[in-house]
Amino acid sequence: MKKKQRPSETLTSPLETLPTSTLFEILDRLPLSDLKSVSLTSKTLLSVESSHRRTLRPLRPDLLPVALRRYPSASRLDLSLCPRVTDASLSSLPVSPSLAAVVLSSRSVGISRYGVAGLVDRCRNLVEIDLSDAAGVDDAAVAVIGRGCANLEALRLSRCVGVTDIGVAWVAVGCRRLKRLCLRWCVKVTDLGVGLVAAKCEEIRSLDLSYVQITEKCLPAVLQLRKLENLVLVGCVGIDDEGLMALKQGCKSLETLDLSYCENVTHAGLSYLTNGCDRLCQLTLSYGSLVNNSLGNCLGKLSNLQSIRLDGSHVTCPGLMAIGTCGISLKELSLSKCSGVRDEGLCFLVEKHKDLVKLDITCCRSITYLSIASITTSCTSLTSLRMESCSLVSKEAFVLIGQRCRFLEELDVTDNELDNEGLKAISRCLELTSLKIGICLNITDEGLIDVGTHCHKLQELDLYRCASITDSGVSAVAHGCPRLQMINLAYCKEITDCSLRTLSECSDLNTLEIRGCVLVSSIGLSAIAVSCKLITKLDVKNCQDVDDVGMLSLARMSKNLRQINISYCSVTDVGLLALSSISCLQNMTILHISGVTPNGLAAALLACGGLTKVKLHSSFRSLFPRSFLDHIQARGCVLHWRDKPFKFEEDPKIWRLHSRAEIRAV
Repeated sequence: MKKKQRPSETLTSPLETLPTSTLFEILDRLPLSDLKSVSLTSKTLLSVESSHRRTLRPLRPDLLPVALRRYPSASRLDLSLCPRVTDASLSSLPVSPSLAAVVLSSRSVGISRYGVAGLVDRCRNLVEIDLSDAAGVDDAAVAVIGRGCANLEALRLSRCVGVTDIGVAWVAVGCRRLKRLCLRWCVKVTDLGVGLVAAKCEEIRSLDLSYVQITEKCLPAVLQLRKLENLVLVGCVGIDDEGLMALKQGCKSLETLDLSYCENVTHAGLSYLTNGCDRLCQLTLSYGSLVNNSLGNCLGKLSNLQSIRLDGSHVTCPGLMAIGTCGISLKELSLSKCSGVRDEGLCFLVEKHKDLVKLDITCCRSITYLSIASITTSCTSLTSLRMESCSLVSKEAFVLIGQRCRFLEELDVTDNELDNEGLKAISRCLELTSLKIGICLNITDEGLIDVGTHCHKLQELDLYRCASITDSGVSAVAHGCPRLQMINLAYCKEITDCSLRTLSECSDLNTLEIRGCVLVSSIGLSAIAVSCKLITKLDVKNCQDVDDVGMLSLARMSKNLRQINISYCSVTDVGLLALSSISCLQNMTILHISGVTPNGLAAALLACGGLTKVKLHSSFRSLFPRSFLDHIQARGCVLHWRDKPFKFEEDPKIWRLHSRAEIRAV
């Protein structure tokens, strides 16, 4: 008789015999979703994984003490997915000397100076704190940081509207080692606070003052920062040319500058601000003043400039030509939504900047085949080309893209005249990882099969409203592109469950949009749930054959699901309650679902503790007690009420004509 094996004689896992350093390397290569499963296979691996993990992203505040004790070597605590962080949660943290970074940007209303004090008291070695969107954070809370975090290097206070110059002064005096500071939308901060930070914190490398009520008065102190590399002044309308004229010298260490939405700064003010900025390599002037030849001449003084963003600005032909002849060598250029871009100016510019690797001409609706011919002839090293809604570009131009730009990794030709011939040529760009061809109504399975045959590195595919695509085309992509992570099949009405079954073979898939795919049912959705464990975003709006069976499959298998839209589906209270068991779920859209009752909806909202945003039909609002709604929102969940009438989707061709008519009217 075979001797019964004692517990002490159990076989040792081969992994347990490896050195700890080797195990660390193995764990580094595993997806986050698999780490827990691996660690539970043995006590040795559990111990190794506990000492190895550096980042924690808990979904519930009550798990914080347990998580920090289990992972004593964690250096970063990210609470951005935790909607109910309160002062009590932070005050109950165990002493964590290894914790260096804490992210609290969860739109939580329950954090005040008391919670911040508890955090600072228990985490003495913090070098990075993110308090973005924390409505309860005011000067008193920031003062706690200034007094207790002398080694702080990074602080984000974005949209902390209760912070004034007084709070910023505490940071300036107490955090002398600060390198990165974000005051975006801190509307009560003025020149006084910013000037004090610039005077006291000499180590600052990155400063974001977007939408802060400052003028040019604080800029001399800011520009004297000897290590400043990144300056963001988006929406600082108090800065104008007249004020900038007083500046003697720009910041010599500056590498990136963002002046988007600074409508009062023209080429004249820019020349004063960038005077002496010899290291400036990235400049953003989106939605600003007129782009003319004077601006082009100003840019010529920035010898190291490699990237310019002019999105949303009015561009003149002489302006583009001046940029072409200004003597700089551009690598990146963005003209997205720029009015005034014509063939003449664009052709001249790209012929002078042949080293471009990224070009964005989205919604440049006046360019034609000539521009694309010039781009593909001159800029053969392009890795990114974005040209959505260039409606005058003929189908022949897309063949040129495929023939001449073989290094493309990202291509966006949404809403263009692309056909199968053009898509066949584009599919020869073997480095493609992102391809967006939505609203290209002339492509069929024939072109998509070419993509699946050749573009094996593809990770993102957008087929939004490509009405002629069927299961055959999707199958070719699923089999030929094993690295696929995102696919948008919204309103591809010929798609059936067969497509979802083939897509389930793409184990890296995390985003699936099948809105309006009326032939899809819970059978196909269940196949996705079973095989695609990394699904985080799912849109099944208007899939009327998706019912509780699909929701039950998601509840059992899709533990990483964070966002779902089930509007117009055949889901009932049973399916909705099943979804509420997914602990990661944060965002739901529930409109026009006849099978969901007020009681079922209330039960689901109560059960799903991690929700941060839910879109509901306004008809439910009056059916809930005020106290119930207050309770849900107090937990960190924002309820968005929509009074949207029930509506059937139009034919894609009719929809396209309507959308273009609206654009012309604007």
